Amino acid sequence: MRQRIIVCPLIENDNAFLLCKMAAHKGVFPGQWALSGGGVEPGERIEQALRREVREELGAALILDSITPWTFRDDVRIKTYADGSREQIYMIYLIFDCHAANRDVTINDEFDDYAWVPRERLADYDLNEATRFTLRQKGLL
Repeated sequence: MRQRIIVCPLIENDNAFLLCKMAAHKGVFPGQWALSGGGVEPGERIEQALRREVREELGAALILDSITPWTFRDDVRIKTYADGSREQIYMIYLIFDCHAANRDVTINDEFDDYAWVPRERLADYDLNEATRFTLRQKGLL
């Protein structure tokens, strides 16, 4: 089984948190709302990977002015690829508290939508189980 280290930003701006709706037919949680993030590449430092993932998935205009390591966890997930193939992966999640200086988001094709969600509305979204766990652990749900 392949192992991946995943950097995952919990991004906040003006008391709202950024959620992304995963593409309907690929990824680890197809069609559900989640935090952004992705894998650390060989030779890449952790913060460098986090900033790259934010830039790739959310656009270069979104500015993170604060990044603080918060927690970690691991689990095994099934990833579905665009061609329909599936792979079981052991994932180590490194989760960061991040503050955005703005809300300028341009999502890539990994997501179908995004939303800045006030804390009191987070439970209204079809969150994947990992995001739900993270938000509960943070005291946001």
